[in-house]
Amino acid sequence: MRWAEPAADATNLKKEHLVALQLGFFRCAPIARWRGCWLPLCAAALLTHGTLVFAAGAAGAGGAPLAATPSAARPSGAEPAAGAPAQAPLHPCTAPESAQPPLAPLPQALAQAIRERVHNLVGGEIYSVCPTPFGLYEVVVDAEVIYVDERVHYLLAGNAFDLRTQQNLTAHRKEEAFRVDFKTLPLQMAVKTVRGSGAHVLAVFEDPNCPYCKRFEKDIATLSDTTIYTFLYPILSRDINAADDSYPKARAIWCAPDRTLAWAQVMLEGKRLAPPPAECKPPLDDILALGQKLHVTGTPTLLFADGRRAPGAIPLEQVQEMIDAAEKAQAPAASVAPAGAPGAH
Repeated sequence: MRWAEPAADATNLKKEHLVALQLGFFRCAPIARWRGCWLPLCAAALLTHGTLVFAAGAAGAGGAPLAATPSAARPSGAEPAAGAPAQAPLHPCTAPESAQPPLAPLPQALAQAIRERVHNLVGGEIYSVCPTPFGLYEVVVDAEVIYVDERVHYLLAGNAFDLRTQQNLTAHRKEEAFRVDFKTLPLQMAVKTVRGSGAHVLAVFEDPNCPYCKRFEKDIATLSDTTIYTFLYPILSRDINAADDSYPKARAIWCAPDRTLAWAQVMLEGKRLAPPPAECKPPLDDILALGQKLHVTGTPTLLFADGRRAPGAIPLEQVQEMIDAAEKAQAPAASVAPAGAPGAH
């Protein structure tokens, strides 16, 4: 069954009543909200390297784990709902370099069964199902990496670390799974800023009202020999009729005689631009659709020539390091992200 609403015995609970968590032992709560769905859960929290990891097992109305009643986890036969669109073939798995012994390939039938169960329970587009060195199965769903058991009775959302190598396995998998083919970006829809020779390239999704974007712009003011493509991404927009709203600001920047100068004036000087002419039609809606397709959920989001991304206002030193690494890689991002993957075109 799909849990889209609270369980019958939890109808008086508000949405704020999420999973009750206490470090050191399990504690159950009637419902929890994850990815927009209400789920009955029994959860535990573990603080690992500063990351709060949720290990969640589905529970019935009385709190009994569904492992005792597997038939309740999904309809009999595990078939998708009638009329549901067929999903694309699963993408191949890449095992962590530290996996010893090497992981055995996941049988196709098992991978498909896990995919269908995750899709039926939490929805989303599922791109891969892979084994892990720690016994769970990694599932790439939309722009997230989660971990489930074989019968999808338990779900873990958070970062998994290999303590031997200090590697964040989840972050590494996200980096590989959500690479973008830089060459296919519609750069004609971006504000182009050339520093020095402009030999290196960087694309950034930014909102003109985003305080982190303004700080980021000040930090990279000294970035040399780089061409920066800024996609005006007004996701903080609330009222497009208000002069200080993100959308009108982005429109004024795009419609200015000199977009590069207008962008710098708004972000570095706090200048208020004159309203643009009514006939100017900036590609803001197309950029918003592009960001949604690439799973850009916050600003600033940086995209590098090798397809890697960095969410947030990272320091100038890290920006330069990632630009240099992208130049050295010399590997087309299209060979990393299979067709149909998040960010692939």
